[in-house]
Amino acid sequence: MSTHPATPFRIFAAFLRLGLTAFGGPAMVAYIRRMTVKEKGWVKEDSFKKGVALCQTIPGATAMQAAAYAGLRAGGPWGAVAAYIAFGLPAFVLMVTLSAMYTKTHDLPGVISLFSGLQVIVIALVANATVNFGRRYLKRRQDIFLLVIAAGFLALGGSPIIAIVACAALGLLFYRPLFSDTDPPLSAPRHPNTWQAVRPALMLALSAVCLLVLLFFIRRDLFSLSVLMLKIDFFAFGGGYGSIPLLFHEIVEVRHWMDHQALMDGIALGQVTPGPIVITATFAGYLLAKLPGALVGTIFIFTPSLFLLLLVVPYFDRIEHNVYLQRGLRGVLVSFVGLLLAVTIRFAIAVNWTPLSLLITLGAFFALFKKVNILWVVLVGAAASVLLL
Repeated sequence: MSTHPATPFRIFAAFLRLGLTAFGGPAMVAYIRRMTVKEKGWVKEDSFKKGVALCQTIPGATAMQAAAYAGLRAGGPWGAVAAYIAFGLPAFVLMVTLSAMYTKTHDLPGVISLFSGLQVIVIALVANATVNFGRRYLKRRQDIFLLVIAAGFLALGGSPIIAIVACAALGLLFYRPLFSDTDPPLSAPRHPNTWQAVRPALMLALSAVCLLVLLFFIRRDLFSLSVLMLKIDFFAFGGGYGSIPLLFHEIVEVRHWMDHQALMDGIALGQVTPGPIVITATFAGYLLAKLPGALVGTIFIFTPSLFLLLLVVPYFDRIEHNVYLQRGLRGVLVSFVGLLLAVTIRFAIAVNWTPLSLLITLGAFFALFKKVNILWVVLVGAAASVLLL
């Protein structure tokens, strides 16, 4: 166990090394725990477990939030910022590089074959996420009802944000027997200084607002991109895959910044980079406005998660057992099963299927279902696509 103090510089260096190999999304939480709890002793075991529970409650990419939480416990607010940036930096740099290559080569025959295969693997990825969400949250008739509402509403062209809010409201009613008002309240001390507790979150919010104002006056296109990414991350409950229905609806269907195939290509590229699947925002930003778009899209797809983490951590002990929060959150998480199901179907409709592409999809889905590492699934699938499609 390390005896060195957790300065922001040491936290940055440690999470940068970890971020270079951060494949697998939420699976990286175990590696964050091993580094910060076992190897360096920066975070206590019980504290880390509470942090993971918090990260699964608020919207955003779970692994990124777990990194920020560990950094916060190890080195305060600056430690959280250092861990957050360092953990996501390798994914950003690699995605910008891949996005630049994509814009120059995606019309070449060999690249078309490659991405034709990667697109069907994306369908397997999203389908597997749908199954995983469903196995976790579909337990009762109420769950099936909310799934049908969310999937049907998105299939008819409705906004996923409206579906999420509606399912949260219905969850308050449907899940009363599951989370009873008579549950004993959790006893937790009040934070000694409210301003001190919320100041880091408010400073982050003020910085984001200042940047938004600047973009409004100098680059209206980047301002629109920033606001969109903020909205997506604020509603992306359930981890990084929760952002996919929102990205699909807002970028493909509403704003027509790219088509189905291009978004699927971006998701596929996100799987061969370390980091969370929401790094697809970097790809979307690059296609819209090159490097400035990639930078702005990345900043604002991750800012809400960090803001909420910094805001909620001091009070999480008092709110995690709130029955109204639990009911609404259950409704939100169930709605994402329906939203992911609808997106899986829409992606599948957009693909020109052949027997070989169907075989690659089924093979990728089976491998993911058996917990094969996502990176290997994507790489093997890409090789098979180039050779066979």
